Amino acid sequence: MGAERAGDENLRRRPSTSPYDRIAELYDPWSRSVVEDVDFYVDLAVESGGPVVELGVGTGRIAIPTARAGIRVIGIDSSQGMLDVCRRRAAEDRILNRLDLRRGDIAAPPVHERVPLVTCPFRAYLHLDTDTNRLRALGAARELLAPSGRFVFDVFHPAPDDVAATHGRWIEREPEIFERAEWNEADRTLTLAVRGPDGAGTLRLAWISAGEWHDLLVRAGFEVEALYGWFDRRPYAGGEDSIWVARRLD
Repeated sequence: MGAERAGDENLRRRPSTSPYDRIAELYDPWSRSVVEDVDFYVDLAVESGGPVVELGVGTGRIAIPTARAGIRVIGIDSSQGMLDVCRRRAAEDRILNRLDLRRGDIAAPPVHERVPLVTCPFRAYLHLDTDTNRLRALGAARELLAPSGRFVFDVFHPAPDDVAATHGRWIEREPEIFERAEWNEADRTLTLAVRGPDGAGTLRLAWISAGEWHDLLVRAGFEVEALYGWFDRRPYAGGEDSIWVARRLD
């Protein structure tokens, strides 16, 4: 009975198929112009000395440059397809020995190590759709940190003009790659469809205000060290993007 219960528990913890599996080969060409955050996260990783846990590692857009800088990365993602692309890219760069890629939930990462830095780049926390799930994820990130370790992530809150300009329209973001945003401002959710030569899929995101993120971080046992409005470290002034640097309270 004990073995059966353990097996059932493992099945419950195993992440289900991710919507990113359908766009794993499309993801890099779709996001090729998103480079503004790379140096920011790499610099933090180098400053920490590593290793770094990256939640939502995806195809390695941040993790691979971090590994190139000599820092070991433990990368977590629910999409096996995205992890396969990341592993292939890292092997091509001959840095696979610095990447430890693990399939798992960013709200319950399969990590037992304690590290000086945990990151969750490129708005991955917007896949958490309730405060219960957000608080669970923040608490899990805190548990991965060594004493006084830092936790860094970025999210967004859409501006009305961005919603008006993109709602219900197919927009070509990159050559032959289109996306369509369906905004629900009452529910604070975004359904984003993407299609291109190498795949198509639909993602669902949910946003909350900067004030709500701050309150959740405090409840999860963090002290907010800095809040930026962009990756050049300009102070947050109420814009769409917020970049959070928090420190674990012991």
